[in-house]
Amino acid sequence: MIIGYARVSTDDQKLEAQTDALTEAGAERVFADKITGSARSRPQLDQMLDHLREGDVVVVTKYDRLARSLRDLLDIVEIIAERGAGFRSLAEDIDTTTPAGRLVFHVFASIAQFERERISERTREGLQAARKRGRVGGRPPALSAAQRDEVRRMRDVEHRPLAEIARLFKVSTKTVRRA
Repeated sequence: MIIGYARVSTDDQKLEAQTDALTEAGAERVFADKITGSARSRPQLDQMLDHLREGDVVVVTKYDRLARSLRDLLDIVEIIAERGAGFRSLAEDIDTTTPAGRLVFHVFASIAQFERERISERTREGLQAARKRGRVGGRPPALSAAQRDEVRRMRDVEHRPLAEIARLFKVSTKTVRRA
């Protein structure tokens, strides 16, 4: 049996393009999650893995729909293999039901992980270079140092309600708590 798995990261993203491609590829059943790939628990993925039988093939449109990291991808494909099933990714033309497909799978997965690590490394280098020039990234503080002192005084000494302090300073109650 060919089993499809589709995933989008947010509720406003649509699954239709993936499910259509999986159906066109011969998927008799499609499991779909609307959840970030980095989430530990993906209910439909877990259900699909439980549903696998020997000889089944799991098909995804792109392998990043199945996992976000190389380790996660390798672990999931290993679970699929332990159940006697194969794995196919349509975009990367990977098919682990063949020896050549398994080799290509591992090469592609390693390259993708390498590229993610390089992007992360370049980002860190850019932030470090900007800091050396005196630029600080991130959102500016919601409260100045003087405002923070006043918020603490109102909160800790006067014991005023957080919501009231937040309204006065036009910030969230979380900001008041962190001050």
